[in-house]
Amino acid sequence: MNQQNSTGSPSDDQDLGATSEAHTSTNPGTPSATQATASPTLAEPFHAHKQSHTLRWVVIGVVIVLVLLAIRHFSSETSPAAGPGIPAGGKKAGNGRGQQGPAAITVGQSTAGNMNIYVDTLGTVTPTNTVTIYSQITGRVMEVRYHEGEIVHRGDPLIEIDPRPYQANLTQAEGTLQHDEGVLAEAKIDLARYQAAFAKNAIARQQLEDQEQIVVQEEGTVKADQGTVAYDQVQLAYCHITAPISGRVGLRLVDPGNTVFAGSGSTLLVITQLQPITVVFNVSEDNLPQVQEQLRGRKQLQVDIFDRSNDKQLETGKLTSLNNQIDTTTGTVKFRASFNNNDLQLFPNQFVNARLLVSSLPNATLVPSAAVQHNGTAAFVYTVNSGANNGHTVAVHPVTVVTNDDTSTAVQGLDPGVTVATSGFDRLENNVSVAVSSPHQGTPTSSKPLSGNPAP
Repeated sequence: MNQQNSTGSPSDDQDLGATSEAHTSTNPGTPSATQATASPTLAEPFHAHKQSHTLRWVVIGVVIVLVLLAIRHFSSETSPAAGPGIPAGGKKAGNGRGQQGPAAITVGQSTAGNMNIYVDTLGTVTPTNTVTIYSQITGRVMEVRYHEGEIVHRGDPLIEIDPRPYQANLTQAEGTLQHDEGVLAEAKIDLARYQAAFAKNAIARQQLEDQEQIVVQEEGTVKADQGTVAYDQVQLAYCHITAPISGRVGLRLVDPGNTVFAGSGSTLLVITQLQPITVVFNVSEDNLPQVQEQLRGRKQLQVDIFDRSNDKQLETGKLTSLNNQIDTTTGTVKFRASFNNNDLQLFPNQFVNARLLVSSLPNATLVPSAAVQHNGTAAFVYTVNSGANNGHTVAVHPVTVVTNDDTSTAVQGLDPGVTVATSGFDRLENNVSVAVSSPHQGTPTSSKPLSGNPAP
C-alpha cells in the first residue's frame, strides 16, 4: 500500500495529468495552477548556477597553486647561481641590508699624531677705532677733499669750511695782543726808571710800588690777549678738517655749499680703522677654565678666522683680551682677538667663524673624519678585518671623539694602524662581507689582504 503511494501507478499519473489539464483549461488565471506547472522548470537553472560558482572557485584555487609553485621553482633556480652559502630564500648571509654580493667600500688607516684642540664659535669683526666727525664751528662747506670709501691716512685733509670769519677774528686778537705787549713794555721801562730814581732817593717809595703793579696788570692783559689769539687759532684750525686716524671713510654725508653748525650733531663723515682690526666672539663658560689655564701661563693663544660658510680661512691672529663677566642670558664670555688684516680680508661688522686654539693633543689616534659614524650620542667606526679566502668583513667598534678638524678626528678606544671603512655605510652591518676599493677607483677588490686587523 505504501509502495504504491510512493511510486505511483501509470493510471494515477494519467489521472493527475488529466486533472491538471482540466484545471488549467477551466481556470487559466489561477496562480496555484501556474506554480504547480512551472516548479520543475525553475529548479534546473538554480542547480546550473550553483555548479558554475563552484567551478569558478576551483579554477581560482588551481591558479594560486600554480603561481606558488612557479615562485618556488624560480627561487630554487636563482639560489645556486648566486654562489655558495646562500639559503633557499636567495639572500646570502653577511652581505648586508638584504642585498646580494659584498658591500663595496673605501678604507682609511688610523694613525698616531698630534691634534690641536680648538674652540669653534661665531664672531663679529669689530674695528679697533671708529671716528665720527662733527663740525665744531659754524660755516659754509667750501670743499670736500675725500672720495667715498677710500683709505685715508692720519693728517689727510678731508673738508674745508669757510675760514674768513675766523681769520678775521684771529687778526683782531693778534692786533690787541700786539698793542698790549707795547703797553707792557712801556710800563717795564717806567719801572726801571723809578727803580733808579728811588735808589737815589729822588722819588717816593709809593710811586715805585704803583709802577710795579702797573707792570703786573699789563702782563695779565697780555696773557689774556695771548689766550684769545690761541682760541682764534684753534677756531681757524677747525675750518680745515683732517683725518684723526688712518682708515676707510664711509659715504659722503655733506656736499660743498652746505652750511654746517657747531654742536648740531650732524655727522660730516665716519672713519673706520681697518689695520689692525679685531674680532669679538663668544666662548661658552664651559671652555673658560681651559682658556684661563693657558692665559695664566702667559701663552698667546692663536685664533683663526674663517668666512661665513666656514670654508675659507681669512686671517690668523692672537687673543688679546676677554670680558670680566659672563653673560647670564647666553652663558658665554666675550673674547677679543687682534689681526693685522694686511689684505683687508676682514670688514667691519662682518659675520665670521672663529676658531680658538686652546691646546695641542700629542700622540693621539687619528682617523679620517668620514670614518666616524654616530648612533644617537654614541660614536663608532667600522673596522675592516681580513677573513678566509682573502675576504674581508667589518665590525662595529665604539670610539670616543676627542676633537676634530677638517680631515681628521682624534678618537679614544682605537689603536693606530687599524683599517677603517670610509664609505658605503648604507650596506654595512656587524660581520658583513665587504669588497674594498681604492678611493680613486670604482672597481672593488676583495682578493688583496689588508694590513691592520687580522681575523680573530
